[in-house]
Amino acid sequence: MNIETALKEAMTIDGAAGVALVDYESGMSLGTLGGGDWLDLDVAAAGNTEVVRAKMRVMAALALDDSIEDILITLGRQYHLIRLIDGGRSGGSALFLYLVLDRERANLALARHHLRRIEGDLAV
Repeated sequence: MNIETALKEAMTIDGAAGVALVDYESGMSLGTLGGGDWLDLDVAAAGNTEVVRAKMRVMAALALDDSIEDILITLGRQYHLIRLIDGGRSGGSALFLYLVLDRERANLALARHHLRRIEGDLAV
């Protein structure tokens, strides 16, 4: 599936408030959908790029031979889910899907499952 289709599919996840596909080398969004006055997806994408980069640095410092599947940030009213494309393996893409969910309406386990499927079907 292409970027536009992937973003539309992600927005069908229960509780989805916004989604972005982000290049974590540049911090730039390749596409966004949703968001609004209270959720600037471009700002969030750039900020969460730093989260991904920091985790990559820690993994390198610890010489962990593994890859990141996803990173969850839990807020009082929201879940912020970062799903790395191909787990961020070296030689692969430097992209992640960033999904913001309304905590009252979302099922976190199902959201992770759907995002994993979208990531697997995405062709960039």
